[in-house]
Amino acid sequence: MDNSVLHVVLPGTYDPVTLGHLDVIRRATRLFPQVTVGVAASRAKRGVGTAFSQEERVCMIEESLEELGIEGVNVRAFDGLLVDFCREVGAGGVVKGLRAMTDFEFELQQADLNAHLAPDIESVFVMASPEFGYVSSSIVRELASLGSGVDTLVPQCVASRLASHFAS
Repeated sequence: MDNSVLHVVLPGTYDPVTLGHLDVIRRATRLFPQVTVGVAASRAKRGVGTAFSQEERVCMIEESLEELGIEGVNVRAFDGLLVDFCREVGAGGVVKGLRAMTDFEFELQQADLNAHLAPDIESVFVMASPEFGYVSSSIVRELASLGSGVDTLVPQCVASRLASHFAS
């Protein structure tokens, strides 16, 4: 019996997608034959909601994947439990990128909960590449809101959307 994981989900809020996210997505495509990016609704993330709608976040990821030439990735919005979404799309694993020990502690708790809810779905952690270890969506939003350039942190299509978003 083959227990290989052939399809994984990379879940996240992606508010907005960063070059760090895209690095982990690109690396997942080298490890697994089928990759789905799951864009979580996250209506009440950190009590304030997201800066961009779920539809805008899906669109930014699709545009970013095209801009960077990352092929063979499906992008889908989801609402609800991650394990239910994995079952819906037929994924046998979840890939999460880790930047620091604080990420690990949070993600380990989530992986343990997912293992309790769905023992058949594997969790895989991928360390951030050193050049992206400090990049987060919240840092990108903060810099953009203060008028700072974020061109080295996000694809050009995302930098343009951030500039428009915070200009209003």
